Amino acid sequence: MKKHIHSTSVEPDPWHSLKAYTDARIALGHTGTAIPLKEVLQFKLAFAHAKDAVYSHLEMDKLQQELSRFPLPHYLLHSRAMSRSVYLQRPDWGRQLDEASAQQIQNSTETAADIAIILADGLSATAINQHAFPVLQRLIPALQKANYRIAPLSIVEQARVAIGDEIGHLLKAKMSVVLIGERPGLTSPYSMGAYLTYAPEPGTTDERRNCISNIRPEGLPYEMAVQKIRYLIQESLRLQLSGVELKDNTEETPFLY
Repeated sequence: MKKHIHSTSVEPDPWHSLKAYTDARIALGHTGTAIPLKEVLQFKLAFAHAKDAVYSHLEMDKLQQELSRFPLPHYLLHSRAMSRSVYLQRPDWGRQLDEASAQQIQNSTETAADIAIILADGLSATAINQHAFPVLQRLIPALQKANYRIAPLSIVEQARVAIGDEIGHLLKAKMSVVLIGERPGLTSPYSMGAYLTYAPEPGTTDERRNCISNIRPEGLPYEMAVQKIRYLIQESLRLQLSGVELKDNTEETPFLY
């Protein structure tokens, strides 16, 4: 009996010490030729969290209440994908505003701005629910202090990154900053990304964007993320470009404001 228990116990992996440096599933050990049951169950739980993130919803009341703390109006917008199932099957519709949303912006009397900030659910609305406001709480006052003109804020449902091109263009903004829920990972289902595009317009391609990824307390902390966003905004507007030609040199270059 004792021999049987010993044969089914978990054998540690020789690389176990490396787990201290990453949340990735490495050095899981083994039970005979199989992965330990505990690790199998944790994998299934992580997969369930990732799936839940994809089907999560923006907490509109909470987000509106948070955005009302800034001295800026905001729009509630929707992409052409009217449901989550359609959104997942038609990525192109997630990149376009529906007619009512586009008309809402076109009917506004807003003047040209430097920056249009857009919150989009992407593939993890929970990421926006948790991380958008802490980032904006730091970012917007800093941009206003630097005298940048900020367009009305936008919250967009069933949206992908490129929807910021149409919104930024309609708002006559020099650049767009899209905060969006990233594709969930098995160790990070609630990460937020920030995409910056100079001169946004429909048809803009991805090489013209800069991306700051994995924004969350366990990944890229808010303060550091805001520092990078501020730097890229500053340099994008100064150089009048974004994307592969704009580098993140925040570690070498101090802010100009």
